[in-house]
Amino acid sequence: MTDKYNDSDKRYWRNMMTRIAIIAATVVLLVWFLPRDSGPQFRYDVGKPWMYGSLIARFDFPIYKTDEAIKAEQDSILNNFEPYYSYNAEQEKLQIAKFKSTFGSGIPGLPAEYVTIITDRLHRLYQAGIMDPNQYSEISKDSTRLIRVISGKNATSIQVNCIYSTMTAYEQLFADEKLSPHRQILQRCNLNEFIAANISYDKERSETERNDLLSSIAIASGMVLTGQKIIDRGEIVDPHTYRVLSSFEREMTRRSATSNEIPSTIAGQTLFVSILMILFTCYLVLFRKDYFEKLRSMLMLYAMITIFPILVSVMMSHSILSVYILPFAMAPIFIRVFMDSRTAFISHVIMVLLCAAAVKYQYEFIIIQLVAGMVAIYSLRELSQRVQVFRTALLVFLASCAIYFALQLMQDNSVLTMDHSMYTYFAMNGVFLLFAYPLMLVVEKTFGFISDVTLIELSNTSKDLLRELSEVAPGTFQHSIMVSNLAVAIANKIGAKAQEVRTGALYHDIGKMHDSAFFTENQAGKNPLEKMTRPDAAKIVINHVTEGLRLADKHNLPGIIRDFIATHHGTGITKYFYITYQNEHPKEEIDPRPFKYPGPNPFTREQAILMMADAVEAASRSLPEYTEESIGNLVNRIIDGQVNEGYFKDCPITFHDIFVAKQVLIERLKGIYHTRISYPELKK
Repeated sequence: MTDKYNDSDKRYWRNMMTRIAIIAATVVLLVWFLPRDSGPQFRYDVGKPWMYGSLIARFDFPIYKTDEAIKAEQDSILNNFEPYYSYNAEQEKLQIAKFKSTFGSGIPGLPAEYVTIITDRLHRLYQAGIMDPNQYSEISKDSTRLIRVISGKNATSIQVNCIYSTMTAYEQLFADEKLSPHRQILQRCNLNEFIAANISYDKERSETERNDLLSSIAIASGMVLTGQKIIDRGEIVDPHTYRVLSSFEREMTRRSATSNEIPSTIAGQTLFVSILMILFTCYLVLFRKDYFEKLRSMLMLYAMITIFPILVSVMMSHSILSVYILPFAMAPIFIRVFMDSRTAFISHVIMVLLCAAAVKYQYEFIIIQLVAGMVAIYSLRELSQRVQVFRTALLVFLASCAIYFALQLMQDNSVLTMDHSMYTYFAMNGVFLLFAYPLMLVVEKTFGFISDVTLIELSNTSKDLLRELSEVAPGTFQHSIMVSNLAVAIANKIGAKAQEVRTGALYHDIGKMHDSAFFTENQAGKNPLEKMTRPDAAKIVINHVTEGLRLADKHNLPGIIRDFIATHHGTGITKYFYITYQNEHPKEEIDPRPFKYPGPNPFTREQAILMMADAVEAASRSLPEYTEESIGNLVNRIIDGQVNEGYFKDCPITFHDIFVAKQVLIERLKGIYHTRISYPELKK
């Protein structure tokens, strides 16, 4: 006994530690991805009112200039900047010496004095300055521009149009009044060989001077002191206030990047995320304990809460598009379809608050996403058709546009000046929300759930297994259809999952395909079980549950269908064979175990509904007459017997649900068998 309790305690603590690990992993993941920008997260635009409370400076900070203003100052400085060029005096000496060496004896066809004249003209060109053609083409676009030429320790500002390139210097030679008449003779002398650049760009000195000038530009134009009011609620944001707010945000971002601020930011984010996760876990423990105890349900809920905040954090950290294109309403849709609407709403609220820790403009974001989530939950109770997703996506789009338009009207009375780009993001959000239909299968396979879409596909009677049942055991097939109709009527009346009951009812007796002739609904003559001993006959009947589970595994039926097969008789006894055997052996103490179904008993309302509908429909076939009284007595006797034997102790069905189920079964059976009131006989 002690070992049993020890095993139970170990199992309890092992499950509890698993759940604590899931919660801790969720917190760590969310905090890891949240951006570390702890600056103010306000929305403000020029010409619009400040919609937050009074903002007071908590520290001194400069009023930074706009990027446009700084760019204008830089352009102004660079327009007056004089780049540095080095003057090479040795180049003139080298080239003139080379010229004299070549034409020392004179130029053929010209007097000897022309050597001196050309030497003088080359000297003048070199004194003015000759530049490489490539460099000259860059600076000659503005002929009035000045450059600074360094010769030794002196720097002289020279206008660009006073300097020559090697090509223009060569042309200048022939522009001389003494040399131009002899142009043809001089061209044969290749005088361009004696013209070389003696001014070259000094990159190092120019870049240093340029950087010094740019660094001298002040990035701020004023200060805001601690305690100074920046803006108050309702005041219009003008260009100056906009610069002050931007400067405040920039300074907060700079301060948060310091080594002292990052740990405090992480601590705050950890505390924020932990509080929300604790609140959500408390909700599950207090109001949805069944979800908390089922590992797959818990994993799905925490995964849905985690995925979208991580996506938002990544998009905000890397400035990827807009977070409004993410279909946040997809999470509550999945939770609503697989669980319930209240859990879907609570999960959506927690998810939106977690996302708000990563985004700017939190007020607007929270309002829009809460409205979108509520519309999605209200409009999609169950997902069974593609058109439902399209309708929900359209409603979410319209609701998002409407609430955003309302927020804009509250801030700006002019419709023309409103920001219309958000409507594009809402449209993209609606398109992405359409992917909820195909993603439903991914969620099913990942977490082991089953949607109405899958249930509808499984309930198609032309499916392989159901078609085979109709061919091999037609009586059982008709019985299953009758049971499914009765069970769906009950489910609709008490608010249970009708499609789940319908599909479970169609498959609950598939095990009867094995030895179908042994079951009365498939017999046309004598019952072969009559020739067998009662324990053997009971074994064959009981075996249809085991055989049904085997076929379910073979055909990969979902676990929820297997549960219907296993529980539709619960741990009940095949009373016909058990009582008959007792009557045949009145002096023996009969062991009931060979006559007992393996179970378990129903543990959901839907399974309890199937058990009631199955037993009543099967028993109704043996009534000698179908009157209102006989049908009522039959239904009450069978269901009261099931209640008394404790078949429904493990499922959350109420006495009111059972009472309603009785009434539905009585009315339906009366309609099926066309009962009439009994006419009185005339007394003699």
